[in-house]
Amino acid sequence: MRAKKDQGHPSGITDADFKRLSEFVQVQCGVRLPPGKRTLLAEMIQERLRAHGRHSFKEYLDWLLGSGHPTEELIQFVDLATSAESEFFHQADHFEYLVQTALPELIKVTGAGISRDFMIWSAGCATGEEAYTLAMVLQEFADHYPGIPFRAKVLATDISERVLATANDAIYNIEKVAPISMEMKRKYLLKSRDPNRQLVRVIPELREMVKFRRLNILDHDFGLRERMDIIFCRNRISHFNRPTQQKLVSNFCRNLSPGGYLFLGHTEELNHLQLPVVQAAPSIYRLPLSA
Repeated sequence: MRAKKDQGHPSGITDADFKRLSEFVQVQCGVRLPPGKRTLLAEMIQERLRAHGRHSFKEYLDWLLGSGHPTEELIQFVDLATSAESEFFHQADHFEYLVQTALPELIKVTGAGISRDFMIWSAGCATGEEAYTLAMVLQEFADHYPGIPFRAKVLATDISERVLATANDAIYNIEKVAPISMEMKRKYLLKSRDPNRQLVRVIPELREMVKFRRLNILDHDFGLRERMDIIFCRNRISHFNRPTQQKLVSNFCRNLSPGGYLFLGHTEELNHLQLPVVQAAPSIYRLPLSA
């Protein structure tokens, strides 16, 4: 017998099934599924259950979440459920602070980028726009000071294999790159040879600066070989409950170099958490040099 639909709820997912699904994604990815995503998830599950010959949400979830759950389907579902949008030069003031304040300070005090590679991490990079924005900004900084042998690397991670594949390709619709200045477009983007395809690709030099990797930011051990000078994790921690935020940001702090910076989304703040960082600017935090 099929599970009854919630009275008056158009999604067709019962409260019990949505609760099971939400708890699963919370445990696996640390992401809370807000009630507002219920209809969207229902549409997604409809496609998945048709693809696998399942007849109801409950039947599909029993199969997906059961002890013998199919690994490949599980990965694909988590990819779809946790997908996020990304934009070039989103919250542009962060990139201004990076090049005008954080970078010069770290070069002066720690030698980052001169005596060793400058390390910056885009955590939750989605389809790569933030990571390539960072690469452009860092390259612009290096070009502005040609007498300084500045070297930088960008690590970009996400839990979704699907979005990482798009990020690795570095191919974007012409509308997607609208926030990039015309000068930077000429320097860092290649137009498709097919005039009927409104596509551009990030130049090889920038692609070589960025290393994409699958990583769940809720893992206890990030597996990083080097500490980061800067971590961008914007508009992610607000999805988590307070204990998860404490655990996550504490882990970020352990992976920051002394004096390193953590950039959050404009609406995110850490005042309610016990952490070894101090606020350097709105939504920007710094680990003391003595850490």
